[in-house]
Amino acid sequence: MYTYLIDGGFPVKGTVTASGNKNAALPCLAATLLTDETVVLKNIPDIEDVQVTIEILRALGAEVVMAETAGEYAITTRDIVRDDIPADAAKKIRASILFAGPLVARIGHVQMPPPGGDVIGRRRLDTHFLALTALGAQIEADGVFRISANKLIGVDIFLDEASVTATENAVMAAVLAEGRTVIENAASEPHIQDLCRMLNAMGAQIAGIGSNILTITGVKKLSGAEFTIGADYMEVGSFIGLAAATRGELEIRNAAPDNLKMIKIAFARLGIHWERDGSTVYVPPGQALKVVPDLGGMIPKIDDAPWPGFPPDLVSIILVVATQVEGTTLIHEKMYESRMFFVDKLIGMGARIVLCDPHRAVVSGPSRLTGSDLVSPDVRAGMAMVIAALCAGGRSRIQNVYQIERGYVNITERLRGLGARIERVEQGAVPIP
Repeated sequence: MYTYLIDGGFPVKGTVTASGNKNAALPCLAATLLTDETVVLKNIPDIEDVQVTIEILRALGAEVVMAETAGEYAITTRDIVRDDIPADAAKKIRASILFAGPLVARIGHVQMPPPGGDVIGRRRLDTHFLALTALGAQIEADGVFRISANKLIGVDIFLDEASVTATENAVMAAVLAEGRTVIENAASEPHIQDLCRMLNAMGAQIAGIGSNILTITGVKKLSGAEFTIGADYMEVGSFIGLAAATRGELEIRNAAPDNLKMIKIAFARLGIHWERDGSTVYVPPGQALKVVPDLGGMIPKIDDAPWPGFPPDLVSIILVVATQVEGTTLIHEKMYESRMFFVDKLIGMGARIVLCDPHRAVVSGPSRLTGSDLVSPDVRAGMAMVIAALCAGGRSRIQNVYQIERGYVNITERLRGLGARIERVEQGAVPIP
């Protein structure tokens, strides 16, 4: 177990390259089970969630070979040797549920414990099971989920919520189902688009990619393919927030700016802008860092929504950034009832925040933060705490950093390369002054 020790008050400056999208890498890795041929995936981020997913693949019988090129894997699953997901691996990541669709489609059955992942409130699985049931699967749940199907048949499905992972599971099951499947109210985030494009490269027939209606014509067999994962726009948004909050200067390469349109609108409400040069985003120094009121001088609101709205995973980040901005902002997180509770730690650091309820926080800034002893509750709140600590005067200690490293590649080394004063030490090795 490791701890981060951070000395704050120093602006970041330099160049960083965006990692591959974690939320695309995980379903694409799971989807390699849909064929007995080799699938080569590139730009896979070297993070904990990926390593756990690969551990599960190997347990199921996949041969996973890492190339000399960083982030490139060749995965071949000629035979699936077991139908149960190892419990110790499943409890570590939410993405373990993504093996349901491919295994039912390929071998007709799977057993899995409830998935783990971030502690941000209830994350229902009903939509997954409703979609798989519609395709012809039977579900048993008695502490372990048992899913089986003699045959999957294409059907019209209207998802009861635009769940990202449920959409991915439904798509992966439907590509080998008999006949045509139409998924309405589908999620359409860039990572779902990546999964669909990868499956099409393998021989699937998916139309409507990028929309909320996916039409899938089932095929009897998928082949191998090569596919490159897109940039992680959550990481890009985190680095933009880091640069602005520390009053720094940052160039972010391979940033996929087309995925940042709503993120740019939200940061603009805080007086933050950036420049685009091809695939590079440049965050200049000297940001206004002043809230831009709505028409009539009204307090602006930043709220999350399914794609193409502001992403829920960046709510924690932009909330911390708002503490460093002159003016008042309402942050409204509508999707998870426990994601906002980490703000108590920010208040302890000196942030002026009123937590109205589990979903809404009023932030007044700028706040002068001081170093504190913190614990990361989830990936994004953990990174938000890192940004807060880098803004704060004095030293902060962040524990449970495994949660942060599940989503951010070599984060301490990359931050040090930007001038941040951060160390990764054995937990308990250095007491906070």
